[in-house]
Amino acid sequence: MKKESLKKISNLKKRISSSKDIVFFGGAGVSTESGIPDFRGEKGIYNTMKKYGESPETILSHEYFFSNTSLFYEYYKENIIYKYAQPNYSHIGINKLEKEGKIKAIITQNIDGLHQKAGSKNVLELHGNILKNYCVNCNAKYNLNYIIDSKDVPICRYCREIIKPDIVLYQEPLKEEIINKAIEFIIKADLLIIGGTSLVVYPAAGLVQHFKGKNLVLINKTMTSYDNYANLVINEPIGEVFKKII
Repeated sequence: MKKESLKKISNLKKRISSSKDIVFFGGAGVSTESGIPDFRGEKGIYNTMKKYGESPETILSHEYFFSNTSLFYEYYKENIIYKYAQPNYSHIGINKLEKEGKIKAIITQNIDGLHQKAGSKNVLELHGNILKNYCVNCNAKYNLNYIIDSKDVPICRYCREIIKPDIVLYQEPLKEEIINKAIEFIIKADLLIIGGTSLVVYPAAGLVQHFKGKNLVLINKTMTSYDNYANLVINEPIGEVFKKII
């Protein structure tokens, strides 16, 4: 890691130490170091178009789920579910800061449940969680293993209707309750750490505009459109940054 990055991480440590109300807001980059690829990445889009003739956004849409459920699940099981993925240094570091009372809320765009697996408690999942699934008719609940073990489309054992992952698909609105809670925490925060996201997916990315605190920190391997607004920008893998912090 470059000397400049190490200086910035040292700077971040000081900001964390002097802050009392921290919110962490994370995207796909938080989980890529756990072996979960970003399906919106160039490789993911190319492979999906080549195999299915559709973009990931089309396949993971509300309309596609109900009109092409079998193909949806074929793609979903192959590209979205990573049952054996484990938390990386970012999840572990964030949990440590939460236990110390520094981080008050973790807002995530990810659906893998790795923050909870690392031990974090106050996790606001903007896009839901693959571990939770429900029948579209009778609302019976099912775990991830039931989805994985189903040969084709998972069917409710009670009413024989299809089961849907409890995630927000394209064309579906985010849950208002989660959004409102996220805004409340961001407004109160004196330090907002944004990591592993290029801040291009709306409406989630728009949450940043509610931050009124004194310290905005961005940790991402590449530049973002919010870099000019940040007090500190660290262009390194977020797991490596938190490894240094803890």
